[in-house]
Amino acid sequence: MTTEETKQKLVELEAAMAAPDFWADKNRAQEVVREYQTLKDEIENGESGGYDRGDAIITIFSGAGGDDAEDFSRMLYEMYDKWVTAQGFESYLVHDNQNDHGGYRNLTFEVRGKPKAGSSLGPYGKLKGESGVHRLVRVSPFSAKKLRHTSFSLVEVIPKLPKTKAVEIPETDLKIEFSRSSGPGGQNVNKRETAVRLVHLPTGLSAHSSNERSQERNRDQAFDILQGKLHKRQEEERLAREQGMYISKTTEIEWGNQIRSYVLHPYQLVKDHRSGVEDRDVDKVLGGDLSTFIPN
Repeated sequence: MTTEETKQKLVELEAAMAAPDFWADKNRAQEVVREYQTLKDEIENGESGGYDRGDAIITIFSGAGGDDAEDFSRMLYEMYDKWVTAQGFESYLVHDNQNDHGGYRNLTFEVRGKPKAGSSLGPYGKLKGESGVHRLVRVSPFSAKKLRHTSFSLVEVIPKLPKTKAVEIPETDLKIEFSRSSGPGGQNVNKRETAVRLVHLPTGLSAHSSNERSQERNRDQAFDILQGKLHKRQEEERLAREQGMYISKTTEIEWGNQIRSYVLHPYQLVKDHRSGVEDRDVDKVLGGDLSTFIPN
């Protein structure tokens, strides 16, 4: 489909979505919304769409909610990991900051793989729409009074850039920090400062890698992540200039900013707040079946 054909199709879908009886057939309406979002992404991403066939790097940050939020980050990671396996992709843990309850304060993992036959979307193309704040409502397992609790986690999805298209970062713009890793790798990991954190001084963006056995490999991994973050920042700024919009450099991980809610109590529902698409089978979604929200 050419760009002009895509734009014409978007006009037709917008007209259908504006019809008073659009949601009368809910299943059909959700299919239309997903098709509209996919085509809109193709137009808006422009040049960055060239990375849709490539790998993705995902970071999950826990926000408001304490232990519950960190447990929610664990749930999200396990959800995506199961989805990755079902898609025939592979995931590799890059860095994790785990608490005493098995939850994560933050973690980063890479998703690798090739598009399926008949599809133009690889890991990044499929997962980029997951970027944003996710909200969980449930009875807290950490509350002695069994109170209902709301938690938030931020999912950040960036492309794994090919070396030939990597963003150039002068060494003078980098701050490099080393620390001991707590991840796998045996005694070598714990005795030496193998974990690496890179900070891009002009923007304040940072990247962390700790799960490789050597300091050099962790530095390379952190550098790849930082390049992806800078690329995404540049794309957001470009789109903002073209559309006359202002895009905030930071997203508060709290109420009002969520793109999707996972409600386990007092009823069960997963809802995407951008498209209005819903799925009432929460266990299915958290079990890795994201077909309602991620294009095939």
